[in-house]
This record gives sequence, structure tokens and C-alpha cells, in this order.
Amino acid sequence: MPNAQSPMPNAQFPIPPLRSAQFPIDMKIVFFGTPEFAVPTLSNLLSHPEFEVVGVVTQPDKRRGRGNQLMPSPVKMVALNHNLPVWQPRRIKKDAETISQLREADADVFVVAAYGQILSQTILDIPKLACINVHGSILPKYRGAAPIQQCLCDGEKTTGITTMLMDAGMDTGAMLLKDFTGITLLDNAESLGDRLAEIGADLLVETLVKLRDGKVEAEPQNDAEATYAPMIQSADYVLDWSQSAIALHDRVRGFYPDCTTTFRGNYLKVIATVPLGPEYWMQLPSEFRVLERDWPALSELSGEHGEVVKVVKGLGPIVQTGDGLLLLREVQLAGKKVQSGVDFANGTRLTAGEVFGKFEVK
Repeated sequence: MPNAQSPMPNAQFPIPPLRSAQFPIDMKIVFFGTPEFAVPTLSNLLSHPEFEVVGVVTQPDKRRGRGNQLMPSPVKMVALNHNLPVWQPRRIKKDAETISQLREADADVFVVAAYGQILSQTILDIPKLACINVHGSILPKYRGAAPIQQCLCDGEKTTGITTMLMDAGMDTGAMLLKDFTGITLLDNAESLGDRLAEIGADLLVETLVKLRDGKVEAEPQNDAEATYAPMIQSADYVLDWSQSAIALHDRVRGFYPDCTTTFRGNYLKVIATVPLGPEYWMQLPSEFRVLERDWPALSELSGEHGEVVKVVKGLGPIVQTGDGLLLLREVQLAGKKVQSGVDFANGTRLTAGEVFGKFEVK
């Protein structure tokens, strides 16, 4: 591992050279992507006549909903609407037929945006010019599968998109362009993801144009500055009320909408929260100003971790954490729809003194 005094970025995976000094004016592209995050990038490519998307690679259809029906990915739906060839290998690195079809596509560039599978060196070597990834963080921070979720969980104030040349490492390739965005206190993985998806769509087009015109150079990453965003595990969703209010809030919005606690012996999803205190008032909408007014009295309340210390009319329950108070803004009871903290408190006749996360689910 390189040291901070003398970094040796990507010694294991050197910068892959562009396989041509001159990008064509009309660029043939194969697009790799799966979730909604990737849709703006694909749509943007399709709207520019200088780019020809010759095929789309996406994850296999998955069963969803109450009917357990096979449903196409959001990227596949866009591809079908544009009559594009679609490939859906279960394990692309071992799918000889898909690899052969990718070669036959004769693409100049492969573009990858949240595809969901790792590409082998064999696949990376197929396009004439390069494989370019649209990554949801400012590299080298948050390499890995869940950069948007992890940066929120870590309480970051800014993030962005990096376009990069792909190599055999996990998001270790040389960087091309970056664009930044701030993170607000009430952003969650959905709102931030939507914003980053639009930024990524524009940045990818700018990257391709600048590569074509010779106006961008690849910059190696400094591995000594790298941080990681591993795949989300079920344990990431569990709320530990001994943590601070801001740590719990960041976890709820980072792993939105799946964080859970227990309530009266049953699972309860916590969808949205608000940390309380003078350091947050200026970052909150006006509807929470009543809490600022009442803060001298509220700040004197205390209880055990996870205990409801007060139910505020019109806003919902306030919970004691390991450090500070947390308002439950939206929750979801098992088998029910998402509801406001107010409706939850009223519907369950919630009172101060009840404790979340105390009982085991039977």
C-alpha cells in the first residue's frame, strides 16, 4: 500500500491507454446500466446525434410486487422503447455468447453507469477506444457499490460524480472529469441519487466530447486517499438507539427507506427523521420552528435510549438517543403504508415513556 508521503496511485492497475489518438465524430457506444440512476445517462446519450447507442447490457429481469411478476430494469425499459438490442447475462464474465455479441457490436466506447456486475479484463479490452464509468462519488472517496448511501451515512456535506477510465480494480481507474453538489440535512439516498443521476448524465456527455476533442487527460487516483462503500448488508438497516441523534438521522437517510427498529414487539421502518438542536435550526424548513421556540423546555427532557420523551402536536414523537433528541418524521408499520409521525402517534395512541427497539420480534 503506498504511503502518504510518496503515493503510487494504482501501481497494480496502471492507467489504461485510450486505444486511439482520435475519437470519431460519430461514436458507437454500448451502454451498461440497470437502476433508475442510470436512466438519465442513457437518455442523454440517445438525445445526442453524435452518439450511436448500438446496444444495452442490463441485469436480468427480477420478480417484484405482490404478483411476483418478472419486471424489466428501468434501463431495459428505455432500451426497448428505443428498439435497442438488449443483453441480460446472469454472469457476464462467464457468458461467452454475450461477450461474442459485444465484439460484434464494434463499439468505440463502453459506458457503464450502475450496471451491477464487475467487468473482466477481456470485456474491458473489447471497445476500440475505452471503457468509461460514471461513478456516484468524488473519487478516490467512496469506491465501491454504494457510494451515495455511504456518504450520507457518514454525514458528508458534499459529493458528486466522477467519470473515469475503467481498469480491473474496483473503481481504481484514472479519473477524467468531476462535478460536485452539496448535501442538505434532509437529503436522502433517493433525492441525492436523483440529483447525481442528472449530473452524471451531463458529465458523461461532456467527458465524451472532451475526449473526442483532446481536451481532457486522465488523472491517476491516489490510493492513500481512498475510502470505500461496500455492498449494503441487512445489518446496515438496524437502528441502534445508543448512537447519537445525528448518526441515526444519517443512517436513516443513507439507507432510505429501509432502516428498522421495533415497536411493541413488531418491526417498524423509520423512513425520515429530524435531529433537534441549535446546530440544525437554520437547515430545517419553517414548519420545525416551533421546536426551536420550545427548545429550552425540550432540551431538559431525557429518557433511556429509544424512549419517546414527548409527542409534539402536529409533528410527531421525539425520541431520546445516545446523544441528543430525534424527531420521527415518517414511519411505516409492518404491512401498512408510510405515514407521518403525527398519524403514527395518533393511530397507535403513542405516549411518552414507550421505548423503540426494546422488544424482540417473536
